[in-house]
Amino acid sequence: MAYIPPMHRFAVLALPVLVLAPLLRSQAPPFAYRGFELAAPYGAFSTRARLFAEPRATPLVCNTSRRTAQLMECGVSIRDPADSARFYLAAYVLEGKVAFLSFGDSGRSPLVERLQQDLKGRFGRPHASRAGMWEWRSGREVVRLTWRGRGSARWVYVALWDEPLMNRIARYVPRRRR
Repeated sequence: MAYIPPMHRFAVLALPVLVLAPLLRSQAPPFAYRGFELAAPYGAFSTRARLFAEPRATPLVCNTSRRTAQLMECGVSIRDPADSARFYLAAYVLEGKVAFLSFGDSGRSPLVERLQQDLKGRFGRPHASRAGMWEWRSGREVVRLTWRGRGSARWVYVALWDEPLMNRIARYVPRRRR
């Protein structure tokens, strides 16, 4: 067996890691919440949204944006069969893919605490937090929990977005001149 100097052994062992690491990172699954996934095709999103829609609520409504035909804005009241949680689900679908999801609800302080525990269990400790906001990031995808209150009432939103997809909206919507 031939002698391989230590530095060469390191190079031989490190090469596959250096080559495969970016590929593995690019294969990371997108953020998902309650079965809804970023970058999912519109058909998969709409099927799941209709499946979770509240029985007597307005059905899923998707409207083409007034500013560009490449963007659809969708909304529906849903109920997650896993735990009966109710949310108003809003989504932006750009070029046929889900670029943004928002799950909105209102209630009292225990609602905020329940969502905080749920999201910490799913995504770990938040990467950023401040009064009324927690945030998790994975690459260029973001999950943000925000809550506001007045008296004992609370409004909470769990928003997920894919930054590269959201940034593509600018291609279709020119900036307004001042």
